[in-house]
Amino acid sequence: MSGASVLVVVPTFNERDTLRPAVERVLRAMPDAHVLVADDNSPDGTGDIADQLAAADERVHVLHRPAKHGLGAAYLAGFRWGMGRGYEVLVEMDADGSHPAEVLPALVDGLQDADLVIGSRWVPGGAVRNWPRSREVLSRGGNLYIRGMLGIDVHDATAGYRAFRRSTLEAIDLGTVRSQGYCFQVDLTRRVLDAGLRVAEVPITFVEREQGESKMSRAIVAEALWRVTVWGVQHRASQAIAAVSRDGRG
Repeated sequence: MSGASVLVVVPTFNERDTLRPAVERVLRAMPDAHVLVADDNSPDGTGDIADQLAAADERVHVLHRPAKHGLGAAYLAGFRWGMGRGYEVLVEMDADGSHPAEVLPALVDGLQDADLVIGSRWVPGGAVRNWPRSREVLSRGGNLYIRGMLGIDVHDATAGYRAFRRSTLEAIDLGTVRSQGYCFQVDLTRRVLDAGLRVAEVPITFVEREQGESKMSRAIVAEALWRVTVWGVQHRASQAIAAVSRDGRG
């Protein structure tokens, strides 16, 4: 797919030390792509740095949001901005350098045969660096739980580095998405699969941030666990109803 139709959405909150190198890596990896920085009114001046980048390069754009409303809301706003301007591919990417921009062309190329391509840590060739063992166990275990509860064949449903076709986002009713954090990623993944669309995974090496603070919290983990459990129960209930209907017809 043409890089000119690609928009990389980068949500920010207090990322003044990491934003500039992250954006520069994206534009080196895919010179025809554009970047949208969606800043949640960062008190550390991240929005000012984003404005400087945009003033210096027409490929960089800034969406100033009034307050911190969560990762999911920032991505949804970025998607709406990009879809309203005709971009055909929309990419999620962190601002902290943990997502390797050099893999961006592979994510976009993967959309030739898929509707969503995920940069995955937990497929062969994927890896993490600078993570404590406890966090790796939590992520691997969480993804196993998600696969089991939702019945999906995706190894890294919580991953935040991913590329969507515009048509995919149009098909999954973004107006009804209320989830945040890791749960937001799971929600969009299951919606894509429920719509009968194709998901592919490309291995990446995720590198834990060296500057700034992680946005991970117990509340984010708790929300993900609760919502996945609810979705899983609903999934199993719908399977049971379908099975009863088939038996009744038989």
